[in-house]
Amino acid sequence: MASASPAQYLATEDHLRKMLSKTGGPSFNKDQKFMPKNNHSPFGDFPSKDFIIPTKKISTEFKLSSAHETSYAASAPNKFVKKGNGSGGKTSSLKKGIEIIVGTPPKAGAFNRRSIPSSEFRRFYDRGDMPIAVSHGGTNKIVWKVAVDQLDYHHYLPIFFDGLREKSDPYRFLAIQGVFDMLEHGGNKVLPVIPQLIIPIKTALNTRDPDIICVILKILQKLVTSADMIGEALVPYYRQILPVFNIFKQKNANYGDKIDYAQRKRQNIGELIQETLELLETTGGEDAFINIKYMIPTYESCVLN
Repeated sequence: MASASPAQYLATEDHLRKMLSKTGGPSFNKDQKFMPKNNHSPFGDFPSKDFIIPTKKISTEFKLSSAHETSYAASAPNKFVKKGNGSGGKTSSLKKGIEIIVGTPPKAGAFNRRSIPSSEFRRFYDRGDMPIAVSHGGTNKIVWKVAVDQLDYHHYLPIFFDGLREKSDPYRFLAIQGVFDMLEHGGNKVLPVIPQLIIPIKTALNTRDPDIICVILKILQKLVTSADMIGEALVPYYRQILPVFNIFKQKNANYGDKIDYAQRKRQNIGELIQETLELLETTGGEDAFINIKYMIPTYESCVLN
């Protein structure tokens, strides 16, 4: 896979993930309540129900006697203990009661996935306004109907960046490969378009989806190295880009002495964020570090003084 394009590599990883998770059955619908059931075996469903071993359901219901109900109601959590009825004796406190707090506080859900809005790339591609197509063969490839260096970057590059948050093919395949091709052949055409790329990048990062965030991080690394002055042009927009970096910066899986395959595939969010921040600092000029430090206080400079 060393010579495969980034979009081809992601497509291969998706297919491998489906094989390992046995989700070759019905596809998941976001409107349904539960995930679809897996197949009966790795080789498919059984021909009849006679092969299925019935499972016994264990009842977890229990009932309390009248004496236990009274004692349980008296010691139930999240209730107020009236004045004079507590175990500490009567007092002259002005408080009406003491609230008993039991359990841990609810989770904030900072790492939860957000809803993914439909992109402009999908709308333009569905009506046939994009100069690209998929060439099906041994490996899927992108075919440009126009030379890449002849494209209007002010029009097409923001649309391709907007499609980076797509999760279904062919939109994701075409958007990712299209962005890499345009950044590779863009040269000086990329720098004037930087302000138009911030909103698509911010929208994709705000989905909090690990797959989308990894793609955006790799695109940002390619973006700042595609031409001169792009790293410095991104410094004023750190406040739009870096808040999500600060949330996921410490999200590193600790497997002990086990193998982390996401590290080899460059899918570890914490390490990708660290690489991207170091690249932003080295290419962003003298004001890059202080702006990164303001948004991400735990970041340490990679430049030796």
